[in-house]
Amino acid sequence: MSDESLTPTPDTSKSEEVKPEDVRHAQVEQAKARLAAAGPQSDGSNPIVNDATYGDLREKNRVVMRHKIALNIDNFRASTDDFNARPQQEYPALKSVRPPFMSVIIPNRNGERFLPTVLDALARQTFQDFETIVIDDASTDDSVAIVENHYPAVRLMVNRRNVGFAASCNLAAAAADGRILVLLNSDTEPESDWLEALARTIVTHPNAAIVASKLLLFEERDVLHSAGDTLGVDGIPRNRGVWQTDHGQFDARREVFSGCGGAGAYRREAWEALGGFDESFWMYLEDVDLSFRARLMGWETVFAPDARVYHHLSANAGDILSSYYVGRNTIWNIAKNMPDAILTQHLPAILRAQAIVTRDALANLQGAAARARLRGQIAGLLGLPHQLEKRRLIQQRKYVGDREIERALETAD
Repeated sequence: MSDESLTPTPDTSKSEEVKPEDVRHAQVEQAKARLAAAGPQSDGSNPIVNDATYGDLREKNRVVMRHKIALNIDNFRASTDDFNARPQQEYPALKSVRPPFMSVIIPNRNGERFLPTVLDALARQTFQDFETIVIDDASTDDSVAIVENHYPAVRLMVNRRNVGFAASCNLAAAAADGRILVLLNSDTEPESDWLEALARTIVTHPNAAIVASKLLLFEERDVLHSAGDTLGVDGIPRNRGVWQTDHGQFDARREVFSGCGGAGAYRREAWEALGGFDESFWMYLEDVDLSFRARLMGWETVFAPDARVYHHLSANAGDILSSYYVGRNTIWNIAKNMPDAILTQHLPAILRAQAIVTRDALANLQGAAARARLRGQIAGLLGLPHQLEKRRLIQQRKYVGDREIERALETAD
């Protein structure tokens, strides 16, 4: 390959159309002559700056700038002798704010008719070192307006969309300032010494991550709804003392497996270590799941019999919702948390308990709640792969022996 083939051939057609070659040559020669006449630039300045055309434009710009400055001077005013360009501002000293001992979190969904009762009951508490947070889960009633207009001291959080009970509690807990997180359903009425009883119990039980309240029916105030929760080796959670008349038979302060999330206290460090409620549960048994995970990590749940709360049953959810979520979340709770040895030993009891639930639902298939329970069981099975992924991490982190966990479970009938 010759050197001539490597020499580029310029396309002069376009440049010739714009500027003829003789004109271009004349301009180049004229520029060279001007540079020669100017002589060497010993000061290192750019000779183009000294060009007559450029200098004329520069002078015109100076004239324009001087004119603008002169116009602005007419707008200036002389300052007074006492003028201070930066007056010193004095601000009051910042007040030190001590965070409250407790943060009472009230998740609410269309509970406008219940909010005045629960908020007024909190105002009557004998223990006053707490803040109140209402987190509204996209209610379609006047819940938000009631809090805004009548309870200015209450911190209000509003979800733009319905995210569920578990997620709402997690959001409010993240915003809370208290050392102890207290969850309280909007459809409840605590007695005046409720918070005092919770505070006394959690302070005197340093290994308690959770303190469970005594829940009684709102309309029948001597009938128990829960004196703490139990969990059977068959994986079925149960309300301790449910439907019994309260004669003081459950008035011993003792350890229980779990506490109802509708009225319980949670130690913040335990809550944060566990990551709060599992939001995939949405609602129902999220409290049992949290208690199970806490127990696997060495924490305990204590029942406070003198922390009394009255509860409207199914006021915010209903039998159909509870049937679905209990059916689904029971399976997920077992899949996530039951240790291997216990799961293997009691698998027949677990399967038998689920078969009984299925049988009873099929026998009452005309009922909406029964159909919801079946749908819940199916959803529980379909969601097992995701829950088993969580199981690996939970079981890796546990450091309580299986036998100790088994002792905390109720024997299946």
